[in-house]
Amino acid sequence: MASQLSAYVTDTAPGRGSLRPARSWLHSDAPSLSLNGLWRFRLSPAVPATEDLAAEGFDDGGWDDIPVPSHWVLQGDGAYGRPIYTNVQFPFPIDPPHVPDENPTGDYRRHFDLPAGWSEAERVLLRFDGVESLFKVWVNGEEIGSASGSRLAHEFDVTSSVRPGGNVVAVRVHQWSAASYVEDQDQWWLPGIFRDVTLIARPAGGIEDVWLRTGFENGRGRVETEITADAAAFPVTFRLPELGIEQVWATAADVAPLEVDGVEPWSAEQPRLYDVTVSTAAESIALRAGFRTVEIRGDRFLVNGRRVVFHGVNRHETHPERGRVFDEEHAREDLARMKRFNVNAIRTSHYPPHPRLLDLADELGFWVVLECDLETHGFDKVGWAGNPSDDPAWREAYLDRIRRTVERDKNHPSIVMWSLGNEAGTGGNLAAMSAWVHARDAGRPVHYEGDHAGEYTDVYSRMYASVLETEQIGTDGSRRPLMNCTPAQGARQRTKPFLLCEYAHAMGNGPGALDQYEALVHEYPRLHGGFVWEWRDHGILTTAPDGTPYYAYGGDFGEVVHDGNFVMDGMLLSNDVPTPSLHEFKAVVQPVRFTFDGDDVVISNLRHSADTSDLRFRWRVEHDGTLVESGDMEVPVVAAGGSARMPLPRIPVAQDAETWLTVDAVSAVSTAWAPDGHVIATAQLDRSARRPVPGVRPETDWRRSDGTLTLGIAEFVDGALVRLAGRTVAGPRLELFRAPTDNDEGASEEVEESDAGIAGVSNADLWRRDGLDRLTTRRLSVERTAEALRTIDKVSAANSALSVTVETVWSLVGGELELRVEIEPSRGWLTVWPRIGIRFDLPDGAAPVDGAEWFGLGPLESYPDSLRAARTGRFSSTIGDLSVDYARPQETGHRSQLRELTLTSGGADVLRIVAFPDTRGRRPGFTLSRHTPQQIPRAGHAYELPGSATSHLIIDAAQHGLGSRACGPDVWPEFALRPEARTIRLRIAAG
Repeated sequence: MASQLSAYVTDTAPGRGSLRPARSWLHSDAPSLSLNGLWRFRLSPAVPATEDLAAEGFDDGGWDDIPVPSHWVLQGDGAYGRPIYTNVQFPFPIDPPHVPDENPTGDYRRHFDLPAGWSEAERVLLRFDGVESLFKVWVNGEEIGSASGSRLAHEFDVTSSVRPGGNVVAVRVHQWSAASYVEDQDQWWLPGIFRDVTLIARPAGGIEDVWLRTGFENGRGRVETEITADAAAFPVTFRLPELGIEQVWATAADVAPLEVDGVEPWSAEQPRLYDVTVSTAAESIALRAGFRTVEIRGDRFLVNGRRVVFHGVNRHETHPERGRVFDEEHAREDLARMKRFNVNAIRTSHYPPHPRLLDLADELGFWVVLECDLETHGFDKVGWAGNPSDDPAWREAYLDRIRRTVERDKNHPSIVMWSLGNEAGTGGNLAAMSAWVHARDAGRPVHYEGDHAGEYTDVYSRMYASVLETEQIGTDGSRRPLMNCTPAQGARQRTKPFLLCEYAHAMGNGPGALDQYEALVHEYPRLHGGFVWEWRDHGILTTAPDGTPYYAYGGDFGEVVHDGNFVMDGMLLSNDVPTPSLHEFKAVVQPVRFTFDGDDVVISNLRHSADTSDLRFRWRVEHDGTLVESGDMEVPVVAAGGSARMPLPRIPVAQDAETWLTVDAVSAVSTAWAPDGHVIATAQLDRSARRPVPGVRPETDWRRSDGTLTLGIAEFVDGALVRLAGRTVAGPRLELFRAPTDNDEGASEEVEESDAGIAGVSNADLWRRDGLDRLTTRRLSVERTAEALRTIDKVSAANSALSVTVETVWSLVGGELELRVEIEPSRGWLTVWPRIGIRFDLPDGAAPVDGAEWFGLGPLESYPDSLRAARTGRFSSTIGDLSVDYARPQETGHRSQLRELTLTSGGADVLRIVAFPDTRGRRPGFTLSRHTPQQIPRAGHAYELPGSATSHLIIDAAQHGLGSRACGPDVWPEFALRPEARTIRLRIAAG
């Protein structure tokens, strides 16, 4: 028996027994019975030697109860094992198709009563929509069959096994199997029955399957109906009531295409759906048809004849408590949130989602790249030796996966492209999958990024190409060969539409340069946008030893091998909170563009198919962030792809304040995903009158001093600031370090012709090597005049000859306290710096600094290569809300282009700071936090940060960009901060 079980677990065949062919997930009025709910459950650490669970009289009284659907590792507070996160690594030995004997195996049992009347059914099917990874089924002690393909649907014919009255179904699920080698997606390994289990009565004369193949051209719709049914099921009636269509087909030979007039096309922007029924005397199938035609013409990807730009995200099924268990309410809100943030496309990375999600995508409107449940990335560890993608023994398993993917979801108009999978190398099995898809569905192209040579796919796809390389792909390519391609292969790929199936790795604080990619899309029509990696973090809600809840990542469950927090790489945090990167994405890809030209604004509609009749346009004028006037703009309806030039409203310009005009495009009506007034797009115009920056008053008659004095609200001892406005303060000290972001820690080779980094070495490692996190100071001199104090310091790190000279000048100017800091690096610095700033430490005392009000960019954090979502205005925040709770503590909270800042305590003003631009017009930024840049990276999670009795204010002359180097290109040279001289100049007053 043991050898039989071993062979079963390592069998590469996709299924056996009474497993039925794949078909659509249909909404039928045929009877069904959900078997979701509590099942009896037993977990064994290895495959049991016997299959005793199948016996009818087996006593499972000693077993536990477990909900189905669920993942057993997320139940029982760790009693059933723990989750495992890997990105590329296999959490078992690479020995295909074998898996270890230590193979956690879950046994499930459930009693059910067969509904009255089901004995008349022609067939009874038992359907599993998702089981990870390999499972075997018994009904009433009779072995039914087995299947693998965790995110795929499997139906078993149990007609001869069920009986009137009571029945018992038993299922054995193995965590590891041969299938695990081809399911190495970047996500948690979460075994169990995690999707619905349903018993289905198939009536005699019913419809086995339906496929509505729709098209749209020249204002007319077309539908070809493929019906799978016995001859005895006919006649079949096709109804499309809204268009007055009813067609009766007496036999299968009579089924013919229908031309439909008066049809409104389906698109992601206008997801027009029509209710359709296909019925026989025994069964009625309800479908929702969307009329659209997908095609490739030359190097353009078109839907309904118009070029598509994918402003997409890679979406995993993940929830911090349920894992991949589907919850429709949460999924609907997830997609609605995408729409609110201008996301128009989803790549289902890297498997088909729950089928109801695609119903929602049809309804709300998304371009969907539907991906097969396939990834073999772990074979990269062994140079792809033994990779199943080119092994004929795995051919049928690969074909079964793509068949089950396409057949289940073929009716969805939102799906405009099939994808064979992800990061599975290349080989004959993938080519065979593509050939099958092309033969089965000529109406949708085939995608697979790993087909670098373009031998069997229809679009050219890459992940994490740099801005420069993406631009080269958009051109004729004469200057640069394509990666992993011969010149001939590259020439072939350049004849196809190009998309970035993954780009802008959104791990932690980042990514940067979204706007640069977007600019290329509008300049080079061959480029069709892409899919940010990824939509949301995969954190699992758990508790620290002291009971503090937190979102866990790789290694937090004691995994033998894991990939750390690489699973926390979304634009949405695990708790559904949008990160600043999602706001940046929304601003960058906004479908309406405003271009200011003199006294006019040009409004461009960048949408695929929708005009602007659903929008209204608002304007407002602010003086130093204070509203002075606002109104509506009368804008004619602008067709998709069109533009309109409109005069700007009269703008009252202040002489003693900055004048800013803001223009918004907002929704004019409520939708299923946003209320009336939701902001779709926005832009700002600076109409400020030119105001000179007060000059620096030269100081003379400097003399050496002990540095103990008072200048206005500032008190100094030995040249060091000790109090401001009666508060204890330390600083300013030079701060060149920031708590490294995940991108700073990235050691990618992508440094793209810039000296911003070193290939294969993270910037954070270079910063630590140069001692930026442990700077020490040697005071060179202290001097003063009657109303000024000057100190000169040499700042350097242990075991380094590099240094920075810092001249600090405090002075009274017209009774106001002014601070000017000159920062000058020595020769020899070879790498970028994370920041150039000065830090003030403000101990709590009786009234801790707990908030800020500022005039500058906001309301969210911003960095040099991530500024598009920021607007100039007046904002306020608590100190806690200034930071983002990234899964791993890191640099966060920087606000750029500061003009004025007020520190508050309990709502009362404490200190007021005015920041001047430098001689080149560059404005500083600020960060206010309860932890220093040195404390933050010592914590792997927020709960590990130490308690704090001090607030820390950093005024930055400059910050390094964010980039995407955690998995992608480094910071673009324009936004890389090289060591250079900088000046910071502030006026400080009591609150």
